[in-house]
Amino acid sequence: MRTRHAVGAVIAALAVPVAVAFPAQSHGYITTPPSRAALCGAGTVTNCGEIRWEPQSVEGAKGFPTRGPADGTICAGGNSRFAELDDPRGGAWPATAVSAGQRLTFTWRFTARHATSGFRYYLTKAGYDATQKVTRSNLDLTPFLNVPYNNTQVPSTLSHTATLPSGRTGHHVVVAVWDVADTPNAFYSCADVTF
Repeated sequence: MRTRHAVGAVIAALAVPVAVAFPAQSHGYITTPPSRAALCGAGTVTNCGEIRWEPQSVEGAKGFPTRGPADGTICAGGNSRFAELDDPRGGAWPATAVSAGQRLTFTWRFTARHATSGFRYYLTKAGYDATQKVTRSNLDLTPFLNVPYNNTQVPSTLSHTATLPSGRTGHHVVVAVWDVADTPNAFYSCADVTF
């Protein structure tokens, strides 16, 4: 009996430093249509760096578009660890086929639930060049969908359906922002679409 208690004490003592070294994180990303992070996480797109193992971790300062990630770093949430998400790959990111006026459902997967202020969805402007990084100047800074969440905790998955704007042709990028309520950060998720 003493041996079991001693083993239990050793395991508990070892678990504390591990828990401190790897704190629980509250994260999320868009799975449908597949975001760049989801494509990397699934191995559909290669040469993704660390995001391959952490598609849920694209976290950056909130306050977009007036604050938040710098231009050219928006898809990575301003996080240099995930810079591969900002690389336009010559316009070759896999894109979901859509049409103007279509109702499209965006599904988020949350690996840890968090109180949430809301969600906002932006789309690149007409004439966007998919070989260029996403910047504020090539985004329509008025969200085409704004979903208040009133500081409520999100479930493990959540979907929002929006009517896609008109006036677009070719390859575009949706920038989705999840504003958490109890931290200074937000999560950024970019999904490529083709009109």
